[in-house]
Amino acid sequence: MPDQFNVRMDDGDQKSFAELIDEYPEGMHEDIGVGDRVEGRIIAIGMDTVFVNTGSKIDGAVDRAELTDEEGNMPCAVGDTLTLYVTSVDENEMRLSRALSGEGGLNLLREAREAGAPVEGKVIASVKGGFQVEVFKRRAFCPISQMDVRYVEKPEDYIGLTLSFLISRIEEKGRNIVLSRRELLERERAVERDAFLKTLSEGDVITGEVTRLMPYGAFVAIAPGLEGMVHVSEISWSRLDSPADALSSGDRVTVKVLGLEPGEKSENTKISLSIKATGQDPWDTVTQQFALGDRVRGKVTRCVDFGAFVEIAPGIEGLVHISEMSYKRRVAKAEDVVRPGDVVDLVVKDVDPDKKRIGLSLRDAEGDPWAEAPDRFAVGQAVSGTVEKREAFGIFVTLAPGITGLLPKSKIRNAARPGEIDKLKAGDFIPVVVEQIQVAERRITLGPADTADEGDWRKYAAEGPADSGAPSTGGLGSLGEKLRQAMDSKRKKEPDR
Repeated sequence: MPDQFNVRMDDGDQKSFAELIDEYPEGMHEDIGVGDRVEGRIIAIGMDTVFVNTGSKIDGAVDRAELTDEEGNMPCAVGDTLTLYVTSVDENEMRLSRALSGEGGLNLLREAREAGAPVEGKVIASVKGGFQVEVFKRRAFCPISQMDVRYVEKPEDYIGLTLSFLISRIEEKGRNIVLSRRELLERERAVERDAFLKTLSEGDVITGEVTRLMPYGAFVAIAPGLEGMVHVSEISWSRLDSPADALSSGDRVTVKVLGLEPGEKSENTKISLSIKATGQDPWDTVTQQFALGDRVRGKVTRCVDFGAFVEIAPGIEGLVHISEMSYKRRVAKAEDVVRPGDVVDLVVKDVDPDKKRIGLSLRDAEGDPWAEAPDRFAVGQAVSGTVEKREAFGIFVTLAPGITGLLPKSKIRNAARPGEIDKLKAGDFIPVVVEQIQVAERRITLGPADTADEGDWRKYAAEGPADSGAPSTGGLGSLGEKLRQAMDSKRKKEPDR
């Protein structure tokens, strides 16, 4: 034999090949011939050759290159059992291979078909509907659908390759030979798949390749011919509208096995996987990232009847309640202020890691206009505003963004021209006088500016103030001063109503 070395047996003894050969019983399996399929245990691995105990006096020899993987690694070890085919045999040597090759008669082809033995063939050309393949110096045909387990996009990539095939059909005395490589690949995959499933358990963390994206999740190949499914909710800690928001076909991903549901066949086994479970739950460290009063920035993910959800960190969503949307206007629905996809500044109002909840405020980040009210308004100050809405008890008047005062109905009755005020509609300008400020309660009580001493103010209302967003007495000129004097005189003469 070309490789000379001793072999360590299971009991630890060192024996030479000569001693091993002498121990085989005479005449055992002497009927082994070319094309036969044999199962044998590896007894030695050399630099170029792997020797197999075939159960006969002659050991089988197979080229080591046939058994190595794509990276050139040897996945087999002494003691492993292999299924191989006899390519040649004489009194001195038995050559084995994963597939039959070389020259052979029609009978050998038929025997290979009946035994399900693979044969080696060289792809010669691409023809209509498939490929022309040379097998045992004979021309054969492999349909394009049977060349691979995947769709063949570029037939030219297969030209010139020597591959293993199964013989599907032999007709017309060998003039019509049909091959299938797909069937052989699927058979090999089934063996690998069964072996892989025997080692797979819930909780295992493995790697795979994304093969398909569906609206409900992503399929990941974790072994040849074996896929698991990652539901869209298990792709990321962040909320996703679609798996395509985070993954693409061909991506290599690390997944955790959540569940195994065996089917009638191994390929029908349902495997539930999770990508996000391979990382830490971001809520476990939420209190280290956020505290009450923190100013943060986030992206609006969705709007609901009671507010909007905003992601402020991967996997961390907080709620901006509709009452926390704005100080400057009354908000009927969240979409009036924000939309999904908007990036907004916020203030953290509450953190509850146990319930996985964070309360956020949009209005606090913008600032409370009432905080500046004492500096902007004073009792007796004549200001301009716009009618916001009318109620049975009075008129709400917007004095500045986020600051609204009330002109009570009782005050309107005391006006010089109450009828003119009653005709005002939402959005109309109105001059008023500040009578009372209660910042803590967010209330400003207003009085009418049209007293008998001040004359007609309708011209001013029609023109509007120079800056409707800020209080002003300058717009009224001497009228503002006269209004304050009139109000002071009125308070002296009459008690408050």
